[in-house]
Amino acid sequence: MSTRPDLVACWLFRLDAVGRPEILLLHRAPGRMYAGLWQCVTGRLEPSERIVDAALREVAEETGLGPSDLEAFYETDLVNWFHEASLDAILGEAVFAAQVRPEALVALSSEHDDARWVDVQEATKLVTWPAYERAIETVVWLIENPAKGTAFRLPGPV
Repeated sequence: MSTRPDLVACWLFRLDAVGRPEILLLHRAPGRMYAGLWQCVTGRLEPSERIVDAALREVAEETGLGPSDLEAFYETDLVNWFHEASLDAILGEAVFAAQVRPEALVALSSEHDDARWVDVQEATKLVTWPAYERAIETVVWLIENPAKGTAFRLPGPV
């Protein structure tokens, strides 16, 4: 049985000048569900859209980062399932990660009012949900295990 997720998430990271990971966190704008929450790129799939394409589209829409700004794009073995009370539903979210070129510039959409590149410890402190902490740990694993990480690297526009 296959299951199509409702949402995609993409954790963007880059390496600083000495090779330490930095995670991009986006701050949800006022007036939106979960206003004030620090998060990664997230969004809904469009009808008949490929899951991978949805993740890349959301990255472009929310950060202005396109394929030329990404060094690598990864699927992960993470799928988040959670109850969304406002919909009275269980939603599924496929989780991806992408390494951003150090010189790339972020241009926020109206969905967010701030963006920060932060180290792993700060990212873990700022995020709310344990699933986000697990995703950050997965990003670190991808960086620390490049040979194993190649199994998760997706071909395509990057």
